[in-house]
Amino acid sequence: MPLSSLMSRFNEPETLKMAKLGRELRAQGIDITDLSLGEPDFDTPEHIKKAAKRAIDENFSHYTPVSGYLDLREAVCTKLLRDNGLSYSPDEIVVSTGAKQCIANLVLATVDVGDEVIIPTPYWVTYSEIVRLAGGSVKFIDTDFDSGWKVTPAQLEAAITPQTRLFMFSSPCNPTGAIYSPDELSALVEVFRKYPRVLIMSDEIYEHINYVGSHHSIATFESVKNRVVVINGLSKGFAMTGWRLGYLAASKEIAKACDKLQGQFTSATCSITQRAAIEALLGDLKPSMEMVKIFKQRRDLIMKRVADIPGMKCHTPPGAFYVFPNVEAWFNKKSSSGKLIANADDLSMYLLHEAHVSTVSGKAFGQPNCIRLSFATSNEKIETAMRKIKQALDGLSL
Repeated sequence: MPLSSLMSRFNEPETLKMAKLGRELRAQGIDITDLSLGEPDFDTPEHIKKAAKRAIDENFSHYTPVSGYLDLREAVCTKLLRDNGLSYSPDEIVVSTGAKQCIANLVLATVDVGDEVIIPTPYWVTYSEIVRLAGGSVKFIDTDFDSGWKVTPAQLEAAITPQTRLFMFSSPCNPTGAIYSPDELSALVEVFRKYPRVLIMSDEIYEHINYVGSHHSIATFESVKNRVVVINGLSKGFAMTGWRLGYLAASKEIAKACDKLQGQFTSATCSITQRAAIEALLGDLKPSMEMVKIFKQRRDLIMKRVADIPGMKCHTPPGAFYVFPNVEAWFNKKSSSGKLIANADDLSMYLLHEAHVSTVSGKAFGQPNCIRLSFATSNEKIETAMRKIKQALDGLSL
């Protein structure tokens, strides 16, 4: 059965692929320790669940405006002003079925065939594929370990051309946990000021998962604010992955375009989720902050175990819930069965089938010398996974 040529433009997310392989092995009775998915293992806080139950009892069961209930968009505006010092009106907010849909809306609404989109590596796997789906051209900027996995102003300046339409980045970053400081953001803004056609997508979904201080958004710089599109949502900071709610804040022109596009795809996200989201945004943040404290403890634990593995080079992540170690030390080694480990893809598959630990190859994020390990799981599973990884790596030889 022939399929659309569109299907050949983009790839399946590697994160979902590894999770799928892990499930298949579990179905065969193999005990897989999962460090692949970026999903908090906490339950949604009680006050948010109660708000959803109230919404059901109060019959919030009908279609809503495509961009979301007005009082929800007002709640988003309140949150952005309270937490980030950003002033938006409700007609500059679009609520979607997850932050991923917000990103898709933005790219499809602003990127034409022939437009270039700049993405610093490492990056979240979906950025590049959505650009390709839209017919745009991806231009990667390779950052490195020594820069803390952050793009420099000089690199940004060198990458921009007359065809550049959009710059996409996240802070805190998935997969590295890197966070841009106010000074670093300011330096990038000085470059963007020279190129008024370039839009900036600031993915801030890990805003609350921050271990070093307060969050800073590039949208706080007035000289570029009208070109910044802030992406955020509830999945990470509120343990609401399955509820599916993200939102973007942008100029009225871009917000209106995203609303128009979304109206042809999904219309609005779930009405019950929207009512719960108001409580999440305006209610008690203590459960989220407690969750972050536990994530920090887990981060410290996994970094201790990384340090126990000679050759595994890794920054301590200041945000998000991943470590992103360089694993080149094991390239060109062989397993006991004689299989050559040529790259991070091979190493991830080796760890899955030999150590029974699910990870994600750094190639999926644009950095083929690393792997991503998620610590959004229990201390016990972290200990088990890292013990099995160390044992499997010790089993490789030249």
